[in-house]
Amino acid sequence: MIYRLSILVFALSLASCSQKKEQAEVTEPADTLRYPQETHIKNLRQLTFGGDNAEAYWSFDNSKLVFQSNYKTWGVGCDQIFYTTVGQDDLQNNKPVMLSTGKGRTTCSYFLPGDTTIVYASTHLGGEACPPDPERVPGGKYLWPIFPSFDIFVADLQGDIIKQLTKETGYDAEATVSPKGDKIVFTSTRNGDLDLYTMNIDGSDVKQITFELGYDGGAFFSPDGSKIVFRASRPKTEEDIKEYKDYLSKGLVAPTNMEIYVCNVDGSDLRQVTNLGKANWAPFYHPSGKKIVFSSNHHGQRGFQFNLFMINEDGTGLERITYDEVFDSFPMFSYDGKYLVFSSNRNNGGTRDTNLFVAEWVD
Repeated sequence: MIYRLSILVFALSLASCSQKKEQAEVTEPADTLRYPQETHIKNLRQLTFGGDNAEAYWSFDNSKLVFQSNYKTWGVGCDQIFYTTVGQDDLQNNKPVMLSTGKGRTTCSYFLPGDTTIVYASTHLGGEACPPDPERVPGGKYLWPIFPSFDIFVADLQGDIIKQLTKETGYDAEATVSPKGDKIVFTSTRNGDLDLYTMNIDGSDVKQITFELGYDGGAFFSPDGSKIVFRASRPKTEEDIKEYKDYLSKGLVAPTNMEIYVCNVDGSDLRQVTNLGKANWAPFYHPSGKKIVFSSNHHGQRGFQFNLFMINEDGTGLERITYDEVFDSFPMFSYDGKYLVFSSNRNNGGTRDTNLFVAEWVD
């Protein structure tokens, strides 16, 4: 889901969604944005330069990215959906094309096959204003809002909504698309809990695929479309279960304890991949389909320090990928496996800005 990055970093510092193989050239004269230890990436390039920019996901032809931003210079009051052509657009000096309506709050955009339409979630049917974030209680847990007015829509690259995919009562968001181009996976509260569902590209044949109590979200398909990787909380004690249910009844979730899980596309063979503690989230399959890259703060003394890690699908071979001291998350490989895009607080001049970065991937 997506997620209010400036609030995330601030709060944790206090409390601790025709496949061509063309690729735009991405070049950086000097690889100065990359830390020396970051040997799996090279020619790292910064794409945005202000605000909170996150959940950037590639088009099927590997040339464009669709993402969300709350950058006030672009005239938005909260997260809205934009897209950019990598290697062509200058987002430091120009505003990209906005694909959402500008009303309500949006999250989790993803290209559909053909790269002429996207899916994204929006609260605009529930009101034109940006819904408020949860009030921060001193010493209290960091909370994500699960706005019940979120629904999933299809829009074209001119920003016109052409279809509404979900109409159930409650939260429907976090939609991503299978590389096969046949299915969408998303998170919904339609059954009273935060579970994963799949549907066809046209919104038909909705099926629930996770059933355990807890937050299941941020799901992505494997490269061959046969499996799904996601983040999940699993409250076990009476106290934790009560807290989870109490928060959910108020449209909230505490994302401070999450692990990475995988399952088949129908929900079978559900397996826990990580057992690291703290917050492990934003997973995405490596192009091989055998490894998973994700964001975690398990290694840091400070709760807001998130870096990218990679792990084998069976939970072995944990490897650190990035070394920024504050925040690296939302990784996605291009469909050809050549590039990695992610969000980071690096090179932000000491602000809380979270920007998009793209690099060549090195195995």
